[in-house]
Amino acid sequence: MRNPLQEQLLKAGLVKKGKVNQVAREQKKQRDGKASAQPSAAQQEAQRLKAEHAERDRALAAERNAQARANELRAQVRQIIESHKVKREGEIAYRFTDQDAIKGVLVNETLRAQLAKGVLVIARHEQGYELLPRTAADKLYERDAGVIVLDHARTGAAGGDDEMDDYYKQFQVPDDLVW
Repeated sequence: MRNPLQEQLLKAGLVKKGKVNQVAREQKKQRDGKASAQPSAAQQEAQRLKAEHAERDRALAAERNAQARANELRAQVRQIIESHKVKREGEIAYRFTDQDAIKGVLVNETLRAQLAKGVLVIARHEQGYELLPRTAADKLYERDAGVIVLDHARTGAAGGDDEMDDYYKQFQVPDDLVW
């Protein structure tokens, strides 16, 4: 269907039929293109709400995954402590600090020596403390280092005494020094 003006121009011979058809096609493209390019305000609002909902769902899923991972790590720590704890026996009170409080466990002479050497460590478990061998302590360090209360092997190696020892090595003390 053509514009009456176009019909009149064709009859008068002022324009060619091909030119009229081309202009009609361009006008149709412009009408169709504008309608599809401009979504309505309701559609835009629906898309925005859908995007917000998807983002909220992703955030909740990430939070749930993090919580599940934390619960899994706590369960692994509890299982490691339960399966590797060393039986405590003895009457010697072995004192240590835990969060600015002095605590103690009863051990015998052998366990005390192993604790001092770093063969055994003390880990926090539920309401008390347990003695664990070095292999179990290494597993706990990978999962949650906060449960290890006392580890002489790590604290002795991590101290700043090595730098001081290197400095004082340059001053040789003779073996035959008499005071």
